Amino acid sequence: MKVTLDAQMLFDEQALEISAGSFSRDSIERTVPGLDGVLSIDLGRRGRKIKQTGTLRAKSRAKLDDRIGRIAAFMDGDTHTLITSSGRDFTNLRMDSFKTTAENASGTGIVVDYKIVYTQLV
Repeated sequence: MKVTLDAQMLFDEQALEISAGSFSRDSIERTVPGLDGVLSIDLGRRGRKIKQTGTLRAKSRAKLDDRIGRIAAFMDGDTHTLITSSGRDFTNLRMDSFKTTAENASGTGIVVDYKIVYTQLV
């Protein structure tokens, strides 16, 4: 099974790493005149950050640019589903950033490192 984003196989499996942070809670704390202490209002569970790093390979610059463009199109504010090769799925993901770095020529074409940061909404 391959890593898919909304059922599209966009990523190479080599050097792919996905790390999920923990969910958090949010609250408001207020002081109330005449009361000793603080009033704390729990606002419930909030989202978490999920980071994906890896490399993209293509035989030509045009194919690599096309691939990068298809991935960048997911930075649309909508929510998406990421499914890993082990079958773990992350639903309600909003892609917050997609950055490419360290472009190199390889024997079979061009290789570029990338980093994606998602927010998993609750």
